[in-house]
Amino acid sequence: MDFSYTEVQQMLQDQVQKFVHKSYDFDSRNSIVASEKGFSAEHWQLFAELGWLAVPFTEEDGGLGGSAVDLMVIMEEFGKANLVEPYLATAVLSGCLVAQLAEGETKEALLGGIIGGESQFACAYAEPGSRFNLASVTSSATTSGDQVTINGNKTAVENAPNADKLVVIARESGDRFASSGISAFLVDAGTEGISMRSYATVDGKRAAEVSFNNVVVPVNARLGAAGEALPALRVAVDRATLAVSAEAVGALEALLQKTVEYSKTRKQFGTPIGSFQALQHRMADMFVQCQMARSIVIMAAMSLDSADSAQQKTRAVSAAKSRVGKAIKLVGQEAIQIHGGIGMTEELDVGHLFKRVTALDLLFGDEEFHLQRFASL
Repeated sequence: MDFSYTEVQQMLQDQVQKFVHKSYDFDSRNSIVASEKGFSAEHWQLFAELGWLAVPFTEEDGGLGGSAVDLMVIMEEFGKANLVEPYLATAVLSGCLVAQLAEGETKEALLGGIIGGESQFACAYAEPGSRFNLASVTSSATTSGDQVTINGNKTAVENAPNADKLVVIARESGDRFASSGISAFLVDAGTEGISMRSYATVDGKRAAEVSFNNVVVPVNARLGAAGEALPALRVAVDRATLAVSAEAVGALEALLQKTVEYSKTRKQFGTPIGSFQALQHRMADMFVQCQMARSIVIMAAMSLDSADSAQQKTRAVSAAKSRVGKAIKLVGQEAIQIHGGIGMTEELDVGHLFKRVTALDLLFGDEEFHLQRFASL
């Protein structure tokens, strides 16, 4: 099989690398994280101009093809730079749901807003106690005439503090764990009855706990058919899982590179610690873990782009996320230990990368969850 990038994918990779080198050094990132919004609106518009926000979407939807491999390329480079812009929440997770469920002019307008950089989205799907079960939905949506009333609580909604629109997953029928009866609604973030408790996450992102108290929206705010949003949500979360796995691979490669560089300059007993055979073995293990993680993410991306069945694609994504989770633990912990105390400080980017990969390990299901899901399929 040919694992080499196409000319277009190489150009995309080079673009991101040049942007990071020119505009996204460690100090610049810290300034962005400390800002009011927690991301750079200027960078976001640049993403739109360069076409990066169009990468997750098909040409029919106004995008650049919607290839999972293309998405992997860009997310891996984002991971190396530890970008905090809400690409995952807006363009990948919410965008994938909108692309599957919305229709006609509504779909065109919503995706046009994302691709053009005018709109910020957040997907409110997870609930307290739901763990990683996407069918565990207690938030309710009650239809009366031409209106729908939404009630419930959502947790860890990434990018909610900055979002113009929320894609809200709510139940119209069935019990808590029923696969049918789940719908998706597009709700303006400023709608009466919505309250948010915003916070900064450990890895520098912005998220919120979101409550819906008798939030009334028109019935045409429903995306797709009533009660049939769960399959689309599963597809969107699987694609987002691939994206965060690729981001983790990039971050792990950055951790490895920085650890090797540090071992060549840090001296103990008058000798660079990189010359110690025990540490060389540990860094060799880090390299192996990075390569294995990257290989299985490429495999998963190719599966999503292929004619594989839905079950095969899900298995490939879970295999990748589980293997990446194992690499995160080994590479992340070794990077901190080899750096010593300085690796835990806010002044060194290694600590920030470690926080990000730790968060990515838990996002959309940790290593154990995906290992069990893989075994069950």
